[in-house]
Amino acid sequence: MDPRPQTASDRIRSDVAHNARVWNYWLGGKDNYPVDRAVGDQVTGMYPSIGEVARADRAFLGRVVRHLAGDVGVDQFLDIGTGLPTVNNTHEIAQHTAPHARIVYVDNDPIVLAHARALLTSSLEGATEYVDADARRPDQILRAAEPTLDLGRPVAVMMLGILNFVLDTDEARSVVRTLMAAVPSGSHLVLTHPTLELGGEGNEAAMRFWNENATPPITARSREEFASFLDGLEILEPGIVSCSRWRTNEREPAVAQFGVVARKP
Repeated sequence: MDPRPQTASDRIRSDVAHNARVWNYWLGGKDNYPVDRAVGDQVTGMYPSIGEVARADRAFLGRVVRHLAGDVGVDQFLDIGTGLPTVNNTHEIAQHTAPHARIVYVDNDPIVLAHARALLTSSLEGATEYVDADARRPDQILRAAEPTLDLGRPVAVMMLGILNFVLDTDEARSVVRTLMAAVPSGSHLVLTHPTLELGGEGNEAAMRFWNENATPPITARSREEFASFLDGLEILEPGIVSCSRWRTNEREPAVAQFGVVARKP
């Protein structure tokens, strides 16, 4: 056995498609391998609107962070399931509005870790940190975030397209409860999640293909299941909607991805 610890590069597999890299491909990025592009193209062939979902999810992030940092005054963000850096990352948007904002990114994907330097930029007044941790380990995440975030002050907990990789719904609820129990009144929870509703019925076969050919496995959830993550929280207008329609023109085409922002009372 090799006693040397594995680096992020050692853990990267170029022979199996991975969500962060395929998502990057759908967003027009370059941080992906041929296997990611092949699986991404196959999924697109089965579910042509998947690229629209990816772009709508990214645009939702921008609108939410601008609202929370600008209109609400939240200046701390815990972004779990960061994915690969693209343009308009959470820290860039938040610190454009509030230069003193503090952001902690969380991901356990080795290729994201390998690109972490691209994320670890910050305004002089604020702070940006990266944590290598699994979304299913909320206690570990909170401990790692404490040196950067003041958990006695409101925090925006952001989980965009990440709970769908926690296949057991009870476990996913437990993750959310643990995170939100650790932050004070005035904190916010931001979620997006794929669904077979909102016109997403055609995604079922694509998800089955994904689970057979890529990693990590994914699940869709119903509106009722998605709403259960929000127990005890105050849901901001316009409620649970397609993420493409959260505070946009109602004529914006819906995508099969729920989006919601909720406040801890």
